[in-house]
Amino acid sequence: MKNKIVKSMVFASIATLMIACNPKKEELEVVVVDNDQIKKEIQSMENAFTAAYNSGNMESLEYYDKDAITYSQNASALVGKTAIDNSIRQDIAAFPKGFKLTNTTNEVHVSNDGNQVVEIGAYRIVDSTNTLQRSGNYISVFKKVGSKYYCVRDMAASNLPKDAKKE
Repeated sequence: MKNKIVKSMVFASIATLMIACNPKKEELEVVVVDNDQIKKEIQSMENAFTAAYNSGNMESLEYYDKDAITYSQNASALVGKTAIDNSIRQDIAAFPKGFKLTNTTNEVHVSNDGNQVVEIGAYRIVDSTNTLQRSGNYISVFKKVGSKYYCVRDMAASNLPKDAKKE
């Protein structure tokens, strides 16, 4: 009889341990990603960027992540928000009066959880008579921090032939 009680207690202990040690199966959180809404949000960020650029006041713009890297043609990569912001200030200082930059978000590719976005877009620079001066394409990668996206990588390429740079 003692044997049966001991065996029952051992069995109950083993069963309890197995149940307690079995990892809980957490339900997967279903994230609904609205690509159209995210595309509008990224385009809104691009509009704010170009408005700040065209006005010459980039100070209040929150576009780049602190660890962002940007790649430009014929230049070394700029690493970090401070270096990128300083370069943009220099670009603005040299930007011809009356010229206007526009960025257009053509595509967004959003991760399944909505926390990363790859944007493919185009830029145009026109003069005061709306004559095209420069144009090209860009790719930007955004990550979501809280409820806001920040650019972590970007790269641009001109459409103009190498020897046809307009100023």
